[in-house]
Amino acid sequence: MKKGTSSGRFIHLSIKFSILLMLFTALRVQAKDINGLTVAQNASENREIRVAGKVTGANDEPLSGVSVREKGTSSGTSTDNNGMYALTVDNNAILQFSYIGYETQEVPVSGQSVINVKLVVATKQMEQVVVIGYGTQNRRNVTGSISTVHAEDFENRPIFSTAQAIQGKAAGVQVTQPSGKPGTDFSVRIRGTSSINANNDPLYVIDGVQTTDTRGLNTNDIETIQILKDAASTAIYGARAAGGVVIITTKRGRSNQSLVSFNTYVGFSKVVNTIDVLNTPQYRELMEEVLGPGTVDPSITTNTNWVDEVFNTGVNQNYQASVSGGSDKAQYFLSMGYLKDKGVVEPARFDRYSVRLNLDNKVKSWLKVNANLNYIRSSFRNTLDNLSSGRGGVILSALNTPPFLNVYKSDGSGQFDPNPFQPSWENPVAYQSRDERSKDNRFLGNLGADISFARFLSYKANFAVDISNTQFDSFIDPFRTSYGRQQNGIGTARRDNLFTWLWENTLNYNQKFGSHNVIALGGISIQEKRLDNAYVEAQDYPSIPGVQTINVANQINNAGTTASESALASFFGRLLYDYNSKYLFTAAFRYDGSSKLAEGNQWQFFPSFSGGWRISSEPFMQGVDFINDLKLRVGWGQTGNQEGLGDYAWRGLFNTTRKPVTNPLSGPAIYRNTIENPDLKWETTTQTNIGLDAAILNHKVNITADAYWKKTKDLLLAIPLPNTVGVGSNVFDRNDGVLENKGFELAISSPIIDRSDLKWNADFNISFNDNEIKELGLNKIYDFATVYSNNQQVIRVTPGQPLGAFYGYISEGVDPATGKLVFRDLNDDKIITPDDRTFIGYALPKFIYGLTTALTYKNFDLNVFFQGVQGNDIFNATRVDLEGMFDSKNQSTVVLNRWKTPGQVTDIPKANDPDNYKNSTRFIENGSYLRLKSLTLAYNFNKDLVQKLHLQKLMLYVTGQNVFTITDYSGFDPEVNAFGSNSKGTEIGVDYGTYPQTRTFIFGLNVDF
Repeated sequence: MKKGTSSGRFIHLSIKFSILLMLFTALRVQAKDINGLTVAQNASENREIRVAGKVTGANDEPLSGVSVREKGTSSGTSTDNNGMYALTVDNNAILQFSYIGYETQEVPVSGQSVINVKLVVATKQMEQVVVIGYGTQNRRNVTGSISTVHAEDFENRPIFSTAQAIQGKAAGVQVTQPSGKPGTDFSVRIRGTSSINANNDPLYVIDGVQTTDTRGLNTNDIETIQILKDAASTAIYGARAAGGVVIITTKRGRSNQSLVSFNTYVGFSKVVNTIDVLNTPQYRELMEEVLGPGTVDPSITTNTNWVDEVFNTGVNQNYQASVSGGSDKAQYFLSMGYLKDKGVVEPARFDRYSVRLNLDNKVKSWLKVNANLNYIRSSFRNTLDNLSSGRGGVILSALNTPPFLNVYKSDGSGQFDPNPFQPSWENPVAYQSRDERSKDNRFLGNLGADISFARFLSYKANFAVDISNTQFDSFIDPFRTSYGRQQNGIGTARRDNLFTWLWENTLNYNQKFGSHNVIALGGISIQEKRLDNAYVEAQDYPSIPGVQTINVANQINNAGTTASESALASFFGRLLYDYNSKYLFTAAFRYDGSSKLAEGNQWQFFPSFSGGWRISSEPFMQGVDFINDLKLRVGWGQTGNQEGLGDYAWRGLFNTTRKPVTNPLSGPAIYRNTIENPDLKWETTTQTNIGLDAAILNHKVNITADAYWKKTKDLLLAIPLPNTVGVGSNVFDRNDGVLENKGFELAISSPIIDRSDLKWNADFNISFNDNEIKELGLNKIYDFATVYSNNQQVIRVTPGQPLGAFYGYISEGVDPATGKLVFRDLNDDKIITPDDRTFIGYALPKFIYGLTTALTYKNFDLNVFFQGVQGNDIFNATRVDLEGMFDSKNQSTVVLNRWKTPGQVTDIPKANDPDNYKNSTRFIENGSYLRLKSLTLAYNFNKDLVQKLHLQKLMLYVTGQNVFTITDYSGFDPEVNAFGSNSKGTEIGVDYGTYPQTRTFIFGLNVDF
């Protein structure tokens, strides 16, 4: 019955479908007949007409290369150099006028023979203005290599530094966080490392204030970050631009738009990876092999997990508030912020208070004045790391301290339990009790005036200061630690005062001549810097709890004051020319003089030239519809470097030191500190850049590609001198060598989906760089990066190699017969000597990359940021202390597989062998990684609810930082450098008990009133 019913329904449906199909076919036939009749009727009415006219831009300038098409057909043409066109079309046709950077217009012909059109600049194109040196430029006319990071790219990410904001966001920019310690400096390298001993950090320009330190800058105040990478972009900063230039523009008030914002978040951090070490029974067995039987009392059952004692949960807090607004004549922006970052390993902590006031005032129609005032107070408590357990390193001490020890003595004295094998090797909690703290008060500000003499001529003045005073204090109490009792307490106090002022004046010319646009700039700059320092070190404190001041100490070990000054004077200029945005040319120069160099070498000229060709504006490209914009860029220029030199680098200086007061008859000792070098001159980097910018598929895919070649000559090197020379610093500054970087960068961005309820954007960048030392003069070999435990330097600098080249022995495993490591005999002399060492790894990566994707669906925002490094090695010096098995240090559980009996096959050698801790490939590891750096999910409350609460915006978000990392590295974290951010290019890629990075989960709130 059911089957028959189903069949009947199917028949009925088939009949209905057939009837509908026939009706549809009949209607189509009728429609064709009617359409054919209409076409026939209109054919008699249509006729062709010749249409001509002129196309101009916003300022009535003629536009050449404008596409003029008859809509719906392939018929079309383009305007000539005078903006004129002519085309034969149907009388009822619609003409489409399209041009890059302008809104497309459609005009019905309707029998007109003359149609003149004035195109309107597209809104998005108008907004794409980039900040360049001493001015701005439309993005589409830029001929240099510039990357831009906007506030919205990081505003929902809880970051505390400018370097974090640009990490993984710009092609050719490598940002490394050398450790997870709160307040740590970042390493920023733009297009590789260009110097050996001089400064490789970029120059930062914050609203006209030039500096090399942005740690105190509140990232919530940032509006945009422009990264100038090639010499054509940076040469206008001359002497300070060899490492690239980062221009930071902070937020400003807007006319008739009052806004109150409050942002806050709280986060919790934990160490992701841990390193397992031996427990007490395992340690006892090892010590019998290393130090002999009975070393550890068998009756001891204490098993302290020092990693658990040291590593805790870190807490991050941030509170930001700002108000902005103004009238047509005056605008203001005021912000205040407090940041607290308490690390996972105490006592590390970073606190920052910041206040910013930006003012803009149009005093007269011809006069504008502005002020940018920023005060930052930061404090930092240090946890000693990047040190062995014998020198105060907390991280290595947590791994190396014998597990049978307790935190405190059992006698109730409050003293830390001493190490019976080496009393000066404190347990990690004892090292944590050391009090090292610093406080910094800093003011950055500038006052500016802009005077318009005419529509095309203006003058701008800028006076800026950077003032800071830093207070550093350290103290080890005279009672709780073994070292403190030996010294009866020891304290250090240092005070640094830095004052820098900058005075700049520029004259600006901007004029259009038909299709020709000329922008010219000329200026002068004067900068002076003075540093004053005072320090004192004392010991022998009274045993009074809480008393740490130097004045109560009974013995002064060392004390002194220093002062130094330096100055830069500069003349600079730039010419920007474009012909109808099709042919572009830029020339810039800077003439710098430095007081750090001797007369005759003080001044240097730094020129640059670049050009651009908008290929897509040529007539032969008008039929290529899938290409919206195509521009070729070529640039060449030179920049300088003298940042790594001392203020009196070329002079021969003397120094004095006072011996301890225990011998009051000993007066000051005078010794030579440096040797003069009147031939010392600028380090110069020459760079060539070829780039291509393309927008395709209706601007759905935007591509920027650059290839560059950088050559640095006259490298500033600190030449080591024999001790017999008797120079205090044992170095001699000299120009000596050539360094080369070659690379390729690719950036792709795409608004994949752009609908009212769903938006999806993706940005990807990848950068390749090849670094090589081409020449060294006086010395051919320099060794750097000493590992304390074996007293060997692991990095060698020599011609033909890149910076960061690891040097040591090639380990070929463990001899099953003897348990000894087998090293390759490179010179085949049947014995292993230092001559058998070679290059065993490279710290610089082959390429770096970043991927950011942002998805918005209704009220939800999802932002995912991946960052990666590929092809670099890490020298894991931590393993020297954890797998060396050469003294009483506790070891990792890896050594449980050590060789013990003849014939045993293993890759871990026997204990207590001096070969175990030689620098070799045994400690070289692959440092490549792919990291989900940030994952943010945000919810924006409905507008109706927000308006009821009298708000403009209400958003909650949760963020995960360092969510996961894909890597083969065995240490705490592959993003590491034991020698810190290190502005020099020599000591990189070494892990030696470095404060580890953490995984952090953060909960935040953003409110706009």
